[in-house]
Amino acid sequence: MSDLSQLLDSDPVVATAGADMLADSIEQQGSNVWRADWRPPHSDAADALARLAADGRMAAANATSIDKMLRVRPHLVDVGVARDVFPEMTDRTFFHAGPPLEWERAGGPMRGAIIGGMLYEGLATNPDDAAAKAARGEVELSPCHHHGAVGPMAGVTTPSMPVAIVQDGAGDGVSYSTLNEGLGKVLRYGAYAPEVVERLQWMSRVLGPVLGAALRSRGPIDLQSLIAQALQMGDDGHNRNRAVTSLFLREIGGALVDGADAPIDQRLDVFKFIDGNDHFMLNLVMAAGKLGSDAAAGTTASSLVTVMARNGTDFGVRLSGTGDEWFTAPAPPVDGLYLGRFTEEDASPDIGDSTITETVGLGGFAMAAAPAIVGFVGGTAAGAVRRTLAMYEITLAEHPAYQIPMLEFRGTPVGIDAARVVRTGVLPQINTGVAGKVPGTGMVGAGLVEAPIECFVDGINALAATVADS
Repeated sequence: MSDLSQLLDSDPVVATAGADMLADSIEQQGSNVWRADWRPPHSDAADALARLAADGRMAAANATSIDKMLRVRPHLVDVGVARDVFPEMTDRTFFHAGPPLEWERAGGPMRGAIIGGMLYEGLATNPDDAAAKAARGEVELSPCHHHGAVGPMAGVTTPSMPVAIVQDGAGDGVSYSTLNEGLGKVLRYGAYAPEVVERLQWMSRVLGPVLGAALRSRGPIDLQSLIAQALQMGDDGHNRNRAVTSLFLREIGGALVDGADAPIDQRLDVFKFIDGNDHFMLNLVMAAGKLGSDAAAGTTASSLVTVMARNGTDFGVRLSGTGDEWFTAPAPPVDGLYLGRFTEEDASPDIGDSTITETVGLGGFAMAAAPAIVGFVGGTAAGAVRRTLAMYEITLAEHPAYQIPMLEFRGTPVGIDAARVVRTGVLPQINTGVAGKVPGTGMVGAGLVEAPIECFVDGINALAATVADS
């Protein structure tokens, strides 16, 4: 409450929890009210929470896992080709966002991205041919998260695509992501028109090789430093990346001008492409987040959330103490702002691996640093601050590098504790793009969404069972 009072620089604020009747009465008397989004602990996990508390190991385990997450120092070191980077990838292997998924259960954006990927790879002659082959199982689908990778929205990664390689400057971890196409009609939103495929072909022919050559010429780029600076400049690391993209362009610009072993016209095209794409750094921020979340995985008895991801059908969560097991619930709809003629009737349910940013203290958890984001995802600037403040209730730490000027440079809330989510009923806040539900549509808007409580309830029940057996 003291943080909120300082933030508002107003008279004392009355904090209320639970029923709105009291808050409404206080507001009618002219006082400022802070409404805590609190609910009683979920009844389906009450016994599991009690058993974890009695066991006594969870607090120390969580301290270990969050420490591992915060020790990571992500550095962009190179850009490679997916089939060369992932030894398990065949010519017909497609990675995708979110929990495991088959074509039969895939929604429109995922199907559209798979169709587009098949056209790009030359595995089909037209969209109908691609859809028929995918339905027959002629491509193997596998989650990005199973391979140390992440992909925004549909997240489809195919063998010929360039992928960013991010290494831990303080350890031996490595993570990967595709390169960002921009907004609108792009593959990750499920579009597959000829211009989408042509852009992907240019990215594999020019963007990836030129960026890789520039990185090998100038050396690694410290991504955490760029992200930390960008939070001071109005970014959130998820849906507002204008500042961090500009900072990245400054870092790579010298090598593009005279250090990369590539034709000058290609270097100029790459410079212009990055300069014209405010979301270019999103994928790299995601890879940096994946590095941290993977480092925190595998700690016995830890309730730290290491993955939140969506495939357009399911929302999935993984915990440090339960290994590779997914806990899923139906992907929720997004409360969005829509582009042009589009409405919520055109929207797919929530989709993408980009919630890795929230998992490591960015995105919806850092919206107080990016008040201008409400023009893209909706809500109000004051609401963005409230969303960030609420996330301190369900996290294990404040990030030492990612700080929020609006909150007197307090570190962003980081390290989602599934036990606290279940105990308080406060749900992780996410900002996100919105894809059209019809394959081929592309982007239709952006908005706000909450993670479903069922994922965390199931995770805590499984963690309690795992701890009891260990």
